Amino acid sequence: MSEPAIGSGPGRALVAVYGVFALAAGARAAVQIATRLQEAPLAYWLSAFAAAVYIVLTVALARGNRTLALVACGIELAGVLIIGTLSMVYPEAFPRATVWSGYGSGYLFIPFVLPVLGLYWLLRRR
Repeated sequence: MSEPAIGSGPGRALVAVYGVFALAAGARAAVQIATRLQEAPLAYWLSAFAAAVYIVLTVALARGNRTLALVACGIELAGVLIIGTLSMVYPEAFPRATVWSGYGSGYLFIPFVLPVLGLYWLLRRR
């Protein structure tokens, strides 16, 4: 008996949440880059990068591409940890928040929890 696809069952919830985050982070970053890039270019480009990672994760999970999803979850977790730490240690470098600032505090820490859940789901499905 074969295992269900990674994007099925509870994996569908991950696909949906990543899809919503891709849309929210992407739209926010697009508006910020188009209208106020000079205020905080690093923060706004990092938010755009986070949105791109969320898009990749949404597609990888939906299509069942475990390897790509694992890599993207690893990048996301590293981003949240690195940017989260840097935004706390060097707040002057982040005059405006990114999706990953403060470990995702502006998004109820969901950006921190999501890659942990994603990695758990992907590794559990092996």
